[in-house]
Amino acid sequence: MAEIARMRNIVLDCPDPRALAEFYSSVIGWKVAYGDDEWVSLGDGGSIRLSFQRAEGYQPPNWPSSEHPQQAHLDLTVDDRKKAESEVLALGAVKHPYQPGEVDEGFTVFLDPAGHPFCLCDAD
Repeated sequence: MAEIARMRNIVLDCPDPRALAEFYSSVIGWKVAYGDDEWVSLGDGGSIRLSFQRAEGYQPPNWPSSEHPQQAHLDLTVDDRKKAESEVLALGAVKHPYQPGEVDEGFTVFLDPAGHPFCLCDAD
């Protein structure tokens, strides 16, 4: 199948783009590629960026409820999930009370400081 488009950005709404960008920069090691009061983008020099957009009246997802569904989440691969867990918690993440699946499915669900779900996933 022919390519129609190429991925450019993954964008998360939030109340404070700079603060959420700093959180994810500390988690994934990407640097700020662009930033103003309304939009901040992180990149690693490649073509894809992780961006954060100010949304007035932002309501965080309430997953797994459908009241404010997650709509999207990030899966982040880690070599040592236990170590990564302590590091993201120290940065302001919260371990989600709901952990789907079996006791050890190879991932753990967290909420970033703006309430977006993300998973730390074991490297294959």
